Amino acid sequence: MRALLVVPRRWVLWRQGLRVITYCLVSEAVAVALALRASPVAVDRRTMAVLAALLVLGVVQAEAGRRVERNQRRMSVGPHINMTSVWTFAGVLLLPPVLLAVLVGGLYLHLAVRSWYRLQRVPASRTVSNAAIILLSCYAAQGVLRLAGLEDIRSAVTHGWFGTFVVAAAGMTFFVVNALLVLPARREVGRTPTALFGTWSDNGLEVATLCLGALTALAVATLPGLAVLALPPLLLLHRTVLVKQLEVAVRRDEKTGLYNTGGWRALAERTLAEAARHGDTFGLLMLDLDHFKQVNDTYGHLAGDAVLRAVAKTITSAVRSRGDAVGRFGGEEFVVLLPGIGRPDIGAVAEHIRRAIAALTVPVGQLTITGLSVSIGIAVYPTAGTSLPRLLDAADTALYHAKATGRNKVVHVADLV
Repeated sequence: MRALLVVPRRWVLWRQGLRVITYCLVSEAVAVALALRASPVAVDRRTMAVLAALLVLGVVQAEAGRRVERNQRRMSVGPHINMTSVWTFAGVLLLPPVLLAVLVGGLYLHLAVRSWYRLQRVPASRTVSNAAIILLSCYAAQGVLRLAGLEDIRSAVTHGWFGTFVVAAAGMTFFVVNALLVLPARREVGRTPTALFGTWSDNGLEVATLCLGALTALAVATLPGLAVLALPPLLLLHRTVLVKQLEVAVRRDEKTGLYNTGGWRALAERTLAEAARHGDTFGLLMLDLDHFKQVNDTYGHLAGDAVLRAVAKTITSAVRSRGDAVGRFGGEEFVVLLPGIGRPDIGAVAEHIRRAIAALTVPVGQLTITGLSVSIGIAVYPTAGTSLPRLLDAADTALYHAKATGRNKVVHVADLV
């Protein structure tokens, strides 16, 4: 692990692809250049006290909420959104550009060290890239203040409603710029709005942290000691997120992040009831990885888990953008719910999934696993059945036929009649 920090050629960054590598290096260089070009200012003791308070409170909040952050990172289907924006946006409204860079660097240095020692799965290069993107977002937000002729939140207060509007515009700029800058840094960019920008809940959390950051800045501008008042509501927000995560955990498979059997069945039953009420159709796909036992026997169970996660992500990316639900039924078996689809289209979706998995390469340590294939069974409501058990049995029958007749193929149950 320590060698990864001192031997540049072994950094995880070099395995991310040319586009990601180039973007990360360029964005980091731009962030550093902007920080170095910031005009030097005379820093008084009050400003240094504000910087120290934001750094300390940011570290305390990160440590207090590390369990929530870890669960959120594991369960999120889109980009991970943390709560550091409370302190960085407060820094936008309180600190000169040079000290703002110190604040962002200090907070993310702590996150990098914590990830290295405790998580051991978050590469340092990713934390550096995230810090650069946050700093660029901060500078964009500060640019809004400067364009409006305001230096900080103290001057905004003296301008009444105009100052309020400018602070809100700065927060919106931070939000939008950060969301857009994150996209090119990701190795795989999703096709759905949720995969691109996160869920409404995720983005609502980010907006809430920005609002709390503005209120923190306003409190500090009045009395620096009031900054500690931001911690109780922030920790309460952490608890609210944790409750949501526990609710999600009941419905999600821990290994892949897909719906588990109970969560998927509940969603499928609701879809069936809606289809029966409105006379619609929907389809089911039952998928089973071919010869998966050989993967475990040859490469080990950890490699098998990596394959399952990669297959889960591939299926999710291959289905349609909205409404489709992917679940794991245990082992190497998956199921897909496709609302509002009929026979002419469902076969194309299944073939798309099959081809995507056949082209999949899964890096595991120094090895790369290829040659995967999947057998798929198809059933469509109401022709294959009018209850969920009947539809699942029909899809399973088609899946069994696909495996019995050579594997790596798609079989529609209607073709077996």
